[in-house]
Amino acid sequence: MFWDALPGAIALGMIWGIMAIGVYITYKVLDFADLTVDGSICTGGAVAAVLMAAGVNAWVAVLVAVLAGALAGLVTGIFHTLMGIPAILSGILTQLILWSVNLKIMGQANTVVDTRGQYVIVTQLETGFTILKLVAFLVVIVGALYWFFGTEAGCGIRATGSNPNMSRAQGINVNLNKIIGLMLSNALVALAGALLAQYQGFADINMGRGAIVIGLAAVIIGEAIVTHISRNFAVQLIGVVLGGIIYYIVYQFVIWLDLDTEYLKMFSAIVVAIFLAVPYLKEKYFSKIKWRKKPPKGEDKGSPGQSAGAAQGGE
Repeated sequence: MFWDALPGAIALGMIWGIMAIGVYITYKVLDFADLTVDGSICTGGAVAAVLMAAGVNAWVAVLVAVLAGALAGLVTGIFHTLMGIPAILSGILTQLILWSVNLKIMGQANTVVDTRGQYVIVTQLETGFTILKLVAFLVVIVGALYWFFGTEAGCGIRATGSNPNMSRAQGINVNLNKIIGLMLSNALVALAGALLAQYQGFADINMGRGAIVIGLAAVIIGEAIVTHISRNFAVQLIGVVLGGIIYYIVYQFVIWLDLDTEYLKMFSAIVVAIFLAVPYLKEKYFSKIKWRKKPPKGEDKGSPGQSAGAAQGGE
C-alpha cells in the first residue's frame, strides 16, 4: 500500500535532502555547475560501508566518509581554479576518477552493511526512529550552514558566486572560496551517501547515478515552495529538504501506480524540466496577462483632448 511505504519515502527524501543541500551550495550559492556529486555520494557510501564491514564505529565511518567527500570537492576545485578547466568538465573528470576510486575502495561492485548485527545510525528496519534522527541531523546542518554563511568567510563565498569580478576587485580570494564551497558541498553529499548506505544496508557502485538530477529536482521544487514565503537562507535550505521529500513521495506514488520502472529515470528528468520551466513560463506569459489588464474605474487617463484641457486649466 502507498500509505505503508510513505514513512520510508519520507526518510529517503530527507537523506537525499541532505545531498540536495550540497547541490544547493554549488548550484545556487556558488553558481557552479558541479557534476562531482554523482561520484562523491557513492564515495561516501563506499567508505562508510567498507569501514563498518571492518568493524569501525558507524559515527567514525560517517566522519571519514565526510572527509573523503571534501577531498573529492578539493580535486574538482583544483581542476577548475589551478588548471583552468571549465566547471562542468572539472566535475565530470572528478566523477570519472571517483568511479575507479570507489571500485578500489570496495574491491567489488557493492559492499553489504550488517544492519542487524551492527549498530547503524539510520536503518529502514526502524523507520520512525530513523526519521527523528534525520530531523536532528538536518537541524544541526541547517543551523551550522546558516551560521557559517553569516560569517566573513561565508559571505566571501556568497559574494564569489554572486559576482566574482567585483569580489576579486574587493580583494576576495575567489579561487580559494570556490574550492572551499566545493569541499563543503561534496562533504554534505558524501554524508548523505554514508547515511544512505546504512539505511539501505549496502553501498553500490551505481548508487550515485542520476544523483545530480534528484538534487536539482529537490532544489527547484523547494525553491518553488518557499520563495513566496521567505528569502531567509535557513528557510531556503529547509525548502530544499522539503523538495527532496516531495520528490520521493511522488516517486513512491509512481511505483504504487505499477508503472514500468524502466521509465522512472525519464520521469525524474521530466519533473526537473517542468519545475525549471515554470518560472520562465510564468514570467513570459503571466506577466503579459497582468500588463494587459484594464485600469480600475476612476483611474482612466482620459483622451488626449481631455488631458490637454486639464493641462490648460491648470495653467
